[in-house]
Amino acid sequence: MLRTVDEAYRRLGDLATWGYPYPVDEAGRQRRGSLQGPQYLRTMRHRARRAGVRILDHSPALELLTDPDGAVGGAAGQRRQDGGRRWTVRAGAVVLATGGCAFLSGALGLNVDTGDGHLMAAEVGAALSGMEFSAAYALAPAFGGQTKGLMMQFARYYDADGRELDVGDPLTGRDALARLAATGQPLYARLDRAPESLRAAARLAQPNYFLPLDKAGIDPFTTAYPVRFVLEGTVRGTGGLALAGDDCATGVPGLYAAGDVATREYVTGAISGGGSHNAAWAMASGTWAGAAAARHARRASRPAAPLRPAGRAGLRPTGGASRPAAEVVAAVQREVVPLDRNYFRTGPGLRRSLSTLDGLWRESAAGLSGAGPDALPARQAAALVAHARWMYAAALARAETRGLHRRDDQPQARPDGARRIRVGGLDQVWTAVPVGSGA
Repeated sequence: MLRTVDEAYRRLGDLATWGYPYPVDEAGRQRRGSLQGPQYLRTMRHRARRAGVRILDHSPALELLTDPDGAVGGAAGQRRQDGGRRWTVRAGAVVLATGGCAFLSGALGLNVDTGDGHLMAAEVGAALSGMEFSAAYALAPAFGGQTKGLMMQFARYYDADGRELDVGDPLTGRDALARLAATGQPLYARLDRAPESLRAAARLAQPNYFLPLDKAGIDPFTTAYPVRFVLEGTVRGTGGLALAGDDCATGVPGLYAAGDVATREYVTGAISGGGSHNAAWAMASGTWAGAAAARHARRASRPAAPLRPAGRAGLRPTGGASRPAAEVVAAVQREVVPLDRNYFRTGPGLRRSLSTLDGLWRESAAGLSGAGPDALPARQAAALVAHARWMYAAALARAETRGLHRRDDQPQARPDGARRIRVGGLDQVWTAVPVGSGA
């Protein structure tokens, strides 16, 4: 954690040098406590282009490429704005920075986070860790996908008849609200706990939270508005690719991971990695993974060997029938989106869902594919199936309640539970507790 904070602190200084427009206080000092996403990405893109990096917009990667020794030597994907034309890149090393997986739940900005990078890594032998800490849900306006939770600290909650609900602390009382929502009961929130002096500042700090409410003619500080639980999975959750060292190596030669695609257990433990945790981790792990990949590429200089595409499910079916990608996605969502299956877990429920998902994986591996532009949704569907199986296999292996992982049939934390659980595999999912994985 200290190493992550130290690295992030220095990178915030780099951003200032590169021209990021930090706000300043009355004394003219920069306030570096937060970043605005669009401007942050604009600054980073400008820096990368000035360094000579070629950026392929709207060109998702679909698979990794490996050499005869199994080392990762590149990637391939498609150009969405060019009819799905294939692109191929050879590289001395590859950094996966593909984010987590939110299962196309409709959370704002997260429909690009479908777990593709995890599937690519697993296909070349990488393992995952912390996948049981994946039941991250956020409250959003019922008519939108804005899941920023900072404002909810000022909320009171009400039922459909306007009666205030007793949920205790507005942040820690989330389980009580989820219990009600799981029964189908409508929920309403009003941010009337917010002091008058903070309301204007809140609008400036998080304008995109208020925009859909303003469009609907709702002042959330004075009017109750409907809210819903939205799955954020391993984006605001914690699980991801297991790391083999402090340089963010995955254990597969030539493959590194940065940001939400990697496990964040190192900086968040079993709790949510949202907000500052994930922002600092993204900065630090990106720095470490990029530097390590560059070192590996220099060491691994060798004659160009033929590269083999590693992609399987969704790209190269083994033979058989499969339902369309959209139906596969819907089938996965039925197992992972409902609160009574994923937020409140039980052993029997996890086993039932895993049985369904295992069958869906066999079907998808056998027949799911798409040509041209249809290759991307097929690949995303396969990644969702794989991600859900790893989540639930790890959740079944952790027979306790800890952090984001809630087991209604095992409501207490176990004394020996402060340890990591690895999970991996495609056709056959496995779990294991690595030696020395204690907290």
